[in-house]
Amino acid sequence: MTGIEAAFFHQSYGPTKPRVHYYGRDFLDYTLMVALSALAIGLTYGGRHVLAVTGFALCLFMLVTFMTRHGIEWRVPLILRRPQDLLYMFVYKIRNLKAVWFIAFGLLILENLAIAATPNLPHHVELMRTGAFALFYIHFLAITVYRSVILVAHLRKKELVREVLMQTPWKRVVHEKTNINVEILHAYATGLLTHIVLLAPWYLVIKYFNFSVIFLPVVAAINVAVEWQWMKAHNAWFYRDHWLGHNSELEFVLLHGTHHDAIPCGLIGVAEHGFLEGFLRGTLAFPDPFFNPLVAFLVYTAEIRQNILAHQYIPGIYPKMNGGLAKIAQHSTHHYGLLEPYSFGLKLDQPGISEELKNSVRLPDELANSIRLDEELTGFQWDNPTYRRTLALHEKYQGSVGDAAK
Repeated sequence: MTGIEAAFFHQSYGPTKPRVHYYGRDFLDYTLMVALSALAIGLTYGGRHVLAVTGFALCLFMLVTFMTRHGIEWRVPLILRRPQDLLYMFVYKIRNLKAVWFIAFGLLILENLAIAATPNLPHHVELMRTGAFALFYIHFLAITVYRSVILVAHLRKKELVREVLMQTPWKRVVHEKTNINVEILHAYATGLLTHIVLLAPWYLVIKYFNFSVIFLPVVAAINVAVEWQWMKAHNAWFYRDHWLGHNSELEFVLLHGTHHDAIPCGLIGVAEHGFLEGFLRGTLAFPDPFFNPLVAFLVYTAEIRQNILAHQYIPGIYPKMNGGLAKIAQHSTHHYGLLEPYSFGLKLDQPGISEELKNSVRLPDELANSIRLDEELTGFQWDNPTYRRTLALHEKYQGSVGDAAK
């Protein structure tokens, strides 16, 4: 990596201000973010749609919990104090776009042009749209049921949730007098609202674009190839976007902050982002919404389920993260006190990891060893105290952290 390439990952047009927490003084910024999220939901689904009504209720809940958890301090919103940062934010997003985004979007446009040019062919556009919406709702319901089961598991073991978090930096939030039920429900609402906003771009693609039965095999095959290339490029894109989410104050308060405002457990898992951030990433980053609905369904479902599992940093509670994943992943370090790693934080290529586990992780090297980017750019040390404490919690509450993929 050249010096110019390395500098790109930490480039900022304005002053940087590392952030990992919300404060009472962020209330108006937070309110604006929630209002924009509600607007995106309403314009996407329509005001009376069940997802819109659910989303509006969740937005109100998030505002109430912000006030009870952080208090209120009146301060001129950041967007008014530094309006230029809004322009910078969009410049950052556009400059960070990867080639696969253009390929996925271009293929969608090409398919629609081909459908329009061949009206006499049996494309069965409306049948495809009906099937696409069915897959959309099946996906949302399946993930929501899964998330709800996890909610029940956490509520049933709420004192264990408190006990574990009291041994981590989260003890500043979860102390003996904290209403742990509220913290768990807040995490559930965070995941559910983030999911609804994330799916908005996919919903719009299904609603306004056409898909052909005839072109399905070819388009799906290309989509799969594009997804594999995206997996190779994803970590570099994520590092840059994630670094901005913590070092650009506007991006933290408007986009990424909600992902770190809730307790670190599977309930918050969606795709590593906050409410409004999901809509921007779905339109100006991820190729997934532009895929054929069948491929999009499979990708969204697999990725969100895995993200839920990968955020279960409270051991001893369903869904339990197995010891193998705990040993090779350090995103937990990011949620348990440190800014780094900014990448996905995986390191499969390390001593003590069995061939069985290595063979079970079907990821390109760019993802499977994504921590290399942090090591090169920030000098991140894999064997750090936060990581060791996290493994100790797994050992204490789940037994061995051996690396067998069980």
